Amino acid sequence: MAEWKYVEYQDLAAAERAAFSMGPFGSKITKDNYVADGIPVVRGVNLAKGVFVDDEFVFIDEAKADEIMSANVDPGDLIFTHRGTIGQVSMIPRAPKFDRYVIGSSQVKTRLDESVALPEFYYYWFRSSEGRASILAHASTVGVPGIATPLTSIRKLKVPLPSRKEQEAIAAALGALDEKITINERIVATAHSLGLAFYEREAASSEAMRMEVGALASVVTRGVAPKYSEDPDELTVLNQKCIRDGRVSLAPARKTAGGKVKPPKRLVRHDVLVNSTGVGTLGRVARWTSADEATVDSHVTIVRLDPEKVDPVCGGFALLSAQSQIEAMGVGSTGQTELRRSQLEELQLVIPLAARQAQLRSRLVALEIRSGAALAECDTLGVLRDNLLSQLMSGKLRLRDAERIVEDAA
Repeated sequence: MAEWKYVEYQDLAAAERAAFSMGPFGSKITKDNYVADGIPVVRGVNLAKGVFVDDEFVFIDEAKADEIMSANVDPGDLIFTHRGTIGQVSMIPRAPKFDRYVIGSSQVKTRLDESVALPEFYYYWFRSSEGRASILAHASTVGVPGIATPLTSIRKLKVPLPSRKEQEAIAAALGALDEKITINERIVATAHSLGLAFYEREAASSEAMRMEVGALASVVTRGVAPKYSEDPDELTVLNQKCIRDGRVSLAPARKTAGGKVKPPKRLVRHDVLVNSTGVGTLGRVARWTSADEATVDSHVTIVRLDPEKVDPVCGGFALLSAQSQIEAMGVGSTGQTELRRSQLEELQLVIPLAARQAQLRSRLVALEIRSGAALAECDTLGVLRDNLLSQLMSGKLRLRDAERIVEDAA
């Protein structure tokens, strides 16, 4: 791989006028243009995981999307964030959820000539340490982080040009690991859905009872105002980004000085976490199922259920099932919505009778164990993929060796 030649990224562009183009200026799309349903606008939240997040969009109508055709994107287009969280690169999926997308003002679209450049290979290239460094070399951290003259800078990036066949083989090897990760994530999502279905079936029983959160909980409290630390031995602090899809992700978590974090705000296994501020994140619910030490910041509420009054696992699923209700409970002006502790305490949950909770808990815990195993495998495969990515792109690992490693892992 040492013989790979390097070219300017723009040399790989598709033969069309707007193959490489920036998103619309801020005045072209404002909040006044947002509609309830229509053409999704790709923003940083959709690129944050590398793998495209085909959800959590704002929408514009077709007429507005037609006005900014150069910002329209298709499957296989690579999208770069040039302002804010720079270095983010993702690809519009080959089989996307929507027929059409538009990028936001902080993105740059690149459409490649697929006869010579496979988008999946360059997606992985820009996720490698060398590819990411090439983007960040043009970054400015004065004020809002951004890429200087973004369209020109991205056009001029130096990228490798292996043979099309080699691009396909590398993308296939790394893609096999990503596909296995995707399968495991589906297992986790299915386990979550089954758990909710088991709970809701019990809750529909005529013997179930209604009780307020405040009557079931021993603790309902907001988290801490973090004093952030770079010391890996300090206390993990979760934020709103950590709570998504009914579970906790540690990827966006940080560290805080833990010396002054008192026991009520230190997480206990089976605590329920509720996002309590902001638009779009308020009301998300997740259960803390780890025995590790951690806390949450002041934008998240901890609900600690009293085992003398309700099984914490069953009660946790009762709160998960009530997420849509909780999301609608925020009060305040646009952008400043809050979920007050008193509101959460007054929320009524449907709780199965104690005699039914033990059996329900057994089913829910079995699903939790299966889900945990799938998530652990995701972490392992993610580390393997990133290591192979680095070694393949740097020429330290031959492709056939990488293919053997991937085959063993799958």
